[in-house]
Amino acid sequence: MTDVPINKRADPNDIRDRGLSETPEERASYLRAGHTLRSWFLTTDHKRIALLYLVSVTFFFFVGGIAAALIRIDLLTPEGDLLSNEGYNRAFTLHGVIMVWFFLIPSIPNTFGNFLIPLMIGAKDLAFPRLNLLSWYIYVIGGLCTLFVLVAGGVDTGWTFYTPLSSMFAHGQVVMAATAVFIVGFSSILTGLNFIVTIHKLRCPGMTWGRLPLFVWSHYATSLILVLATPVLSITLALIAAERLFGVGVFDPKLGGDPLLYQHLFWFYSHPAVYIMVLPGLGVVSELVTAAARKRVFGYWFVAGSSLAIAAVGFLVWGHHMFVAGQSMYASAVFSFLSLVVAVPSAVKVYNWTATLYKGQIAIDPPFLFAASFIGLFVFGGLTGLVLAMLAVDMHVHDTYFVIAHFHYIMVGGTVSAYFGALHFWWPKMFGRTYPMVWGRIMALLIYLGFNLTFFPQFILGYLGMPRRYHVYPPEWQVWNVLSSTGASILGIAYLLPFVYLLWSLRYGPPASANPWGAAGLEWTVPSPPPKENFVETPVVDYPAYNYPMEMEEGARG
Repeated sequence: MTDVPINKRADPNDIRDRGLSETPEERASYLRAGHTLRSWFLTTDHKRIALLYLVSVTFFFFVGGIAAALIRIDLLTPEGDLLSNEGYNRAFTLHGVIMVWFFLIPSIPNTFGNFLIPLMIGAKDLAFPRLNLLSWYIYVIGGLCTLFVLVAGGVDTGWTFYTPLSSMFAHGQVVMAATAVFIVGFSSILTGLNFIVTIHKLRCPGMTWGRLPLFVWSHYATSLILVLATPVLSITLALIAAERLFGVGVFDPKLGGDPLLYQHLFWFYSHPAVYIMVLPGLGVVSELVTAAARKRVFGYWFVAGSSLAIAAVGFLVWGHHMFVAGQSMYASAVFSFLSLVVAVPSAVKVYNWTATLYKGQIAIDPPFLFAASFIGLFVFGGLTGLVLAMLAVDMHVHDTYFVIAHFHYIMVGGTVSAYFGALHFWWPKMFGRTYPMVWGRIMALLIYLGFNLTFFPQFILGYLGMPRRYHVYPPEWQVWNVLSSTGASILGIAYLLPFVYLLWSLRYGPPASANPWGAAGLEWTVPSPPPKENFVETPVVDYPAYNYPMEMEEGARG
């Protein structure tokens, strides 16, 4: 790509560009040291830490997926033949805990944010490299505590740990499960702090706020939520442990506590946490859309500002989870209105993506298909969110499968589509190898088909009245559950496909050029994979963000 200004394009064959010694002996010694387990577990290189996260979050994704498979198999029959009542409770609790806190929240920020933010802003690393490594170790410790909970018999509270069930009546390793989430919260806080300082202090010359990639803007907004909201959850879970272990009266009415206080504290964190999960995905899709259309993003400042608006308003809508919990009717009306307001900046992004694609020279590559999947699922999930924001409708479908379907369309359909879109877009940059495009396209289409077949029937089940967290149901609902489980099997196949063709590409895939997509951005001006120090010379940015030409020549795509 010759139309994007580049100060200096590093030569991937130049040893000095990769920070290596020039003599063969020193180079061999460096390479041997770089491939030891010790070098990986003690690394402070943001790219390697990102790869450690990639392996870790993928592992937990499949652990949570196994729990989901057990749930869907059990729901094939109205009698719930596979799992006992308690076993079903433990399965959906494990699924929720792992998928929310060990995959959905850290997947894009901790993996792709770690890898790309320094490259995108022209920095050599994050502001606090050792703190970055510490955050991964904290994440792993929290994950090990969760696996201990699984081995020790699980927990049956649901992923929300609602009191008084969690503080007084629940069975299993409640305190250990809460401790695991408490620990992993510190990983999120450290990551968010690192990103904020890096974006403020380490931008290269000329990289003004108005030239930042939208991916960076979305992670900046996400980091603000991580730093401000996560401590609330950590304190709340610590209070549950204190009440369960020591009888401290915080949520137990017999001891002078209030069980609704827990819901207020939990959702004050957990609704912003929804945007922790989806905001990074919105940033990913902005990058995929502009690269696919090879056009400057339409309404750059509106898209960037909408990320901050989502983060700000997201702190004001937690009460829409409590419409039936007994809160004031006036409070419910206010929360209903604010829930409609928060949809506005999300709609701004969708409209601007559409305008960006308009008259663009769109290439139907796997990243674009994942972006299109994200947009379709996110829009439908957002529209059903507006339905749930209506007090009268929410009274009918609250705690039914309608809520489950809405949540999964936004969090799983949206975030997972963005995650795989990012994986397929930046895989050549991360590993220096390309993968078979046809398999990427097949996977994207299977995910979209399987996801809709899995969760659309759940809207109907919820409207008919099937409550969530129940595995025994009337026979007339079986057909919808069978359809949902069939879609889940298609999703399972789709999720396994990348293990075949992406891992194959690591050994047999053709070498990737510095910019295989013809995309704009500093990360595409360095070799694939990037050298240790990222840039041979500190880049100077003297051009606007997404500096694509307005008119494109035939064959411009790399």
